[in-house]
Amino acid sequence: MPMPDWQNLVVMFFDQAARQGEHPFLWRKRQGRYEPQTWREVAARVTSLARGLIGLGVTKGERIVLVAENRPAWLIADVGIMAAGAITVPAYTTNTEADHLHVLRNTEACGVIVSTRRIAAPLLRAAAQCPFIRFIISIEELQPPTEPGAPLYTWQDVIARGDTHHANIVAEAKAIKPTDPACIIHTSGTGGLPKGVVLPHQAILHNCRAGGEVLSEISSGENVFLSLLPLSHAYEHTVGQFLPMALGAQIYYAEGIEKLALNIREARPTLISAVPRFYELMRQRITAEAHKAGGWREKLFRATLAIGRKRYEAKHDLALGERLADGVLDVLVRRSIRARFGSRLRAMVSGGAPLNPEVGLFFVALGLPVYQGFGQTEAAPLISVNRAGSLKVDTVGPPLKDVEVRIADDGEILVRGPMVMLGYWRNDEATRATIRDGWLHTGDIGRLDEDGQLVIRDRKKDIIINSGGDNISPARIEGLLTQQPEIAQAFASGDRRSHLVALLVPEEGWMHAWARAAGKPRNANVLANDPDFLAAMRAAVDRANAGLSVIEKVRRFAVTANAFSTENGQMTPTLKLRRHVIQTSYRDLLDSLYD
Repeated sequence: MPMPDWQNLVVMFFDQAARQGEHPFLWRKRQGRYEPQTWREVAARVTSLARGLIGLGVTKGERIVLVAENRPAWLIADVGIMAAGAITVPAYTTNTEADHLHVLRNTEACGVIVSTRRIAAPLLRAAAQCPFIRFIISIEELQPPTEPGAPLYTWQDVIARGDTHHANIVAEAKAIKPTDPACIIHTSGTGGLPKGVVLPHQAILHNCRAGGEVLSEISSGENVFLSLLPLSHAYEHTVGQFLPMALGAQIYYAEGIEKLALNIREARPTLISAVPRFYELMRQRITAEAHKAGGWREKLFRATLAIGRKRYEAKHDLALGERLADGVLDVLVRRSIRARFGSRLRAMVSGGAPLNPEVGLFFVALGLPVYQGFGQTEAAPLISVNRAGSLKVDTVGPPLKDVEVRIADDGEILVRGPMVMLGYWRNDEATRATIRDGWLHTGDIGRLDEDGQLVIRDRKKDIIINSGGDNISPARIEGLLTQQPEIAQAFASGDRRSHLVALLVPEEGWMHAWARAAGKPRNANVLANDPDFLAAMRAAVDRANAGLSVIEKVRRFAVTANAFSTENGQMTPTLKLRRHVIQTSYRDLLDSLYD
């Protein structure tokens, strides 16, 4: 069934709320149990918040920064801001004071909405330096140690203020044009200072309609989403919030990565949307458990992977005996693995960064296909995604409906369609450089295969050009390295050098097991210089090198005990490497590998 032709996101929300009424919509953990809010309850909150914001003097086109963990109040604030005629500016909960200051000054926000005292601390310090901020709204009680520099209101204060205001929010929402800005989402800053991407209502609505068509090919019926990735990221903002809204689905908010397995069992989602790192960790965990079980259990697991891989590569054309064996293994092995993802799971989607094909094939073999997509903030963010019945683990699928893709002479992927941003906020120069002749220059290198599916090679700016002028994809090399059980993370380097080197983070569980067996201390800093440990890591590098060409091989490497993370600024909130930060942080160590 096609979606209605909604003209903006606010109209879409109120239309769905009227249709769904008392059906559950948003689920959040309270005192150890998930409790729902109905569509009607959420709509009432959105209306009151929008009225309250108007009562605070918010006018059309003003910007309001939103900083909170994934929770029902995030959606209520986001839609409430838009319903008041303003523009939502999501910001990461992991932002530093400097990060917040950049976002606040770049957008000249009139106000901020923030959730908890911990999250608010760096934001309030930044807000105190911005005289243009007129109000701060706290979802929970803050009790700041110093005056925040602008009037501080509680969430309930603003809701109550809205209850006495009589603006017809539902009717006034119809005045919002499809081309009006809905939000300004800042890029993740993998290559420098984040830019504010201005997304109109029509861009996100396009993603919802096109994404809904793709999901309808996979299954029909009730949809239940589990929201895990930061809602401040364009991917989760669209796929984890507005797409389920457009489908009339339910959203469960995960408590965090450490409780994800529990939350999956509790929510029993029909769709899981995550970044590649999630699937990599799940693969490591499932493989380690099979290895630990040993004996016939591990043999059955290996046999399942082998025949599942053959089924994929043969396009389901198995011999009779193989089909029978595949069916038996489905009962003995796959069923129990699928159970850990909940009994309703129909699709797993990967986005935000490239998924290693071997990881994708692993899950396909286990009967849990991962549909990899491609996009970027500037495209709201979806551009292409794999489809049911034509899934290829080494592609990101064909372009979505109404999306045009062409490949430039230098291999860069160019896209055009209704999902493209209006531009970068107050940065005409960057906008002109990115959108030329109507085509969005993605900065990604790729090609269209014989079936019209998009194959991504790497980020254009991340390509390593060695001293011989060869173009080398670090993502491919790092992907092969992290397939090895010894290696958790990898960073390849070698720009303008004769060969490549790498920085490796050992897999903690394997490292501790190796140290026990070798009678060595379980200290990564000590092991990083231990000859025996380095020999074991060398063996892992050699296995990865076996699948690489001469110019791609890693000649030397160093081990670091410090994992790349969002906390140390070496990864984005969606767990992509901040290459320039790592290169700068480890420059001396990487340079020493060429001595």
